[in-house]
Amino acid sequence: MPGFLLHVGASVLCAHGGQAQATMPNPRVTVSGQPTVTQPPPWTIAGCAMPPPPSGNGPCVTAQWLTASLRVLSNGQPLLLLDSQSLCAPTATPLLVVATQTRVTAT
Repeated sequence: MPGFLLHVGASVLCAHGGQAQATMPNPRVTVSGQPTVTQPPPWTIAGCAMPPPPSGNGPCVTAQWLTASLRVLSNGQPLLLLDSQSLCAPTATPLLVVATQTRVTAT
């Protein structure tokens, strides 16, 4: 399925409301004047509300994207899409893309 490309300015949250941020933006491809993001580098998460043990297994600290664009690459790496799937550590919950640019799509 085609989806909008994620960029550095996209609003991405962990399932508990923590703000996720790309660690390595991709300056070779920009959308809406901002760098896009490729799949391999991890993302950092700040402000996760999940309590630490023994009350919970949080907070979310990092996230890794599991899926990305199949056809559009930059520097040989797949670009992230609005519908890309991810997994946070140590809570094993997904990241939620709340808002991103809506001009450029990829598959």
